[in-house]
Amino acid sequence: MSAVVDIERHVELLRANYRRWLKHDFIDAALRGRDAVCWLDDAPFALVSHGTEADPIFNYGNATALRLFGMDWAAFTTLPSRLSAMPMDRAERARVLACVARDGYIDGYTGVRVRADGRRFRIQGVTVWNLVDERGAPYGQAALIREWTDWDEGG
Repeated sequence: MSAVVDIERHVELLRANYRRWLKHDFIDAALRGRDAVCWLDDAPFALVSHGTEADPIFNYGNATALRLFGMDWAAFTTLPSRLSAMPMDRAERARVLACVARDGYIDGYTGVRVRADGRRFRIQGVTVWNLVDERGAPYGQAALIREWTDWDEGG
């Protein structure tokens, strides 16, 4: 699977699963359908998700996320999400995602990610949560990135 086909459904699943775990919404609860998609695309935070493939591929990134990772939609939605971390950071990323798979979500995650041009950035205040579809079948995982800063060799 690459990019989501029904973006309105996908956004609603992101929201419903976030509410399930965190007991509130990340956007105005009155926004629905195309209005929610448009607001979310221009949101002041980055929002990404990946599917359930053996090597999960990003299937959604709002405009802030695409700018942050330095990619367009086509490139981002064909990227295995593990490649968003530097090789030395992938074990920690995998550990965090395993905790999310077990516990449903984590809040306050901090880590280092890499842009398309190879520059690194630190993500902070990140919430990562499991996604299930309307039938309760596994649908992937999502991350809401509230803060980020450029990262240099000194950390």
